[in-house]
Amino acid sequence: MIQHIQTLAEQTGEVWQKLNDNPDKVYFPNFGDGDNVLKSGIDIDRVMFTIPGTNFKIYWYGFLIALGIILAMIYGFKKMKKAGVDPDRATDAVIGGFFGAIIGARLYYIAFSSNLSIKDFFSFRDGGLAIYGGLIGAIVVGGIITRLKKIRLTTMLDIAAPCFFIGQCLGRWGNFFNQEAFGTNTDKPWGMMSLTTANYVNNHITDGSVDPTLPIHPCFLYESLWCLLGFILLHFYFKHRKFDGEVILGYAALYGLGRFFIEGLRTDSLYIGNVRVSQLLAGICFVASVIAIIVVRIIIAKNKDYVFFKDTELSREQILQYENAKRFEKERKEFKAKIASAKANGEDAAELEKEYEEQFGEIAKKRQAEALVKAEENDIKAAAERKAARTKSKVSDDNEVENQAATTAQSKNDDVETESIETAASNVVEKVEETKTEVIESAQEKSEEIKTETVEPVQEKSEETKTETVEPVQEKPEETKTETVEPVQEKSEETKAETVEPAQEKSEETKIETVEPAQEKSEETKAETDKPAQEKSEETKQGSKNDNKPKQNNSNRNKNNRNKNRNKNRNNNNPNRNNSSRPNNKQGGGNKKNSNKRNNKPKGENN
Repeated sequence: MIQHIQTLAEQTGEVWQKLNDNPDKVYFPNFGDGDNVLKSGIDIDRVMFTIPGTNFKIYWYGFLIALGIILAMIYGFKKMKKAGVDPDRATDAVIGGFFGAIIGARLYYIAFSSNLSIKDFFSFRDGGLAIYGGLIGAIVVGGIITRLKKIRLTTMLDIAAPCFFIGQCLGRWGNFFNQEAFGTNTDKPWGMMSLTTANYVNNHITDGSVDPTLPIHPCFLYESLWCLLGFILLHFYFKHRKFDGEVILGYAALYGLGRFFIEGLRTDSLYIGNVRVSQLLAGICFVASVIAIIVVRIIIAKNKDYVFFKDTELSREQILQYENAKRFEKERKEFKAKIASAKANGEDAAELEKEYEEQFGEIAKKRQAEALVKAEENDIKAAAERKAARTKSKVSDDNEVENQAATTAQSKNDDVETESIETAASNVVEKVEETKTEVIESAQEKSEEIKTETVEPVQEKSEETKTETVEPVQEKPEETKTETVEPVQEKSEETKAETVEPAQEKSEETKIETVEPAQEKSEETKAETDKPAQEKSEETKQGSKNDNKPKQNNSNRNKNNRNKNRNKNRNNNNPNRNNSSRPNNKQGGGNKKNSNKRNNKPKGENN
């Protein structure tokens, strides 16, 4: 363990010795397997060159920033006409934006730096510029000039967005020459180290989280590559944008996303308390930009009447005057030469000067200004008409929605009312059926009870009579069995007929008298309960009134017919009872005959 610590100490000492011996070298210790230039270290110098005869030095940092601005302006001016922006008018905004960016970047850095104050504002050469401050300053100053020049700000920012990526992509390499904007330790092949980075870590990071003698993340490289990717994406997306301002929002989202993660690796961040300012701002930019893009796209898709600045009359008039400016300047010079020639020849040039004033003087400028004002007024009028059309369409849509809602509600109410009527009718029918079933079952049970109570005693009496009569006869000799049993059986049958038939008639009459009124009452109950339910339905209202009377007449008619049939059955049953009494006379005669036979026996037999 002690030997290992000693080895590390020796290695650390060797690293410090190596860095101190080569203060201008940057090493990439993990790059490749064998020895190479990056492992051996490359010499860099912050100073690009010194102006001969002076002590004024040009630094790589400033040169790369200037180069990025120049390339960005070249790219932006080529985009302006396609976006409907007059390059001459935009030039003033670009120059103003440049100065605004420098001032904003410096103020931002001083505001969040604990080592600098406002007195150090002009010490640009000592370093200290913040990209977020530069963007804010450029947008504020350039935006004011853009508005004064009658250019739509969002269109101008769309043009500037890819230009920002160009400037940042190149400008970040200035951090490499200054050996700044680096992160924590890494073992990646592109991890770098130098005397500048080691001294900064050793002096400012005292918690031991970063080792000054080990390679660190080149965060400037990450951001430079991320800006290059962002530029490519915005360049190809520009012609597909859905509204003016979408490209600048895309820039804020892309840059914010990349910077949020890259800033988390850096060791030289600006802080508010324990919060990294740039990381916080990057996250806000990303979230806000994505939300803004979604919301604006939804609004535009809903309205379907968005007009790009390039399609307005003001933009077309500005581009027309820009394109005519070269011809205008050429004609002006030619006309001015003509006036000078006339004066040289001693000719009167008053008419020429008057014509010159009309075509190229204040009158011409006033005419151009009036054309721009008229175009702007027409655009304002067209925008108001579009807004009025949207409002009218919205009112129409609201009315349509209200009508649909009312129709739906009415239909729903009708369905509910119909359903309630049908349910009520169904309940009534079920109730009637239940009542009818209960009455019929009750009547049937009562009829069965009466029948049972009447028939069973009669049958029992008949069986007893038969037994009492037949058994004594069976004890007599065989010759008198036939003569005696037959009359007894006839008498038993007659007795059963006389007793059972009246009981059955009584049971049928009781059943008819009980069931028929129950059925009539069930029919009347059904008619009385169906009538209110049918009156609720408009479709069956008239039919219900006309059908109730025939039902009652039919019920009465059926009742009369049943009464007639019952009387008829009663009349038909009386002859049967008269005829059933005849065998009694016959039986009586038979008994008399048998009695005579018994009396004619010889007297000696009795003895």
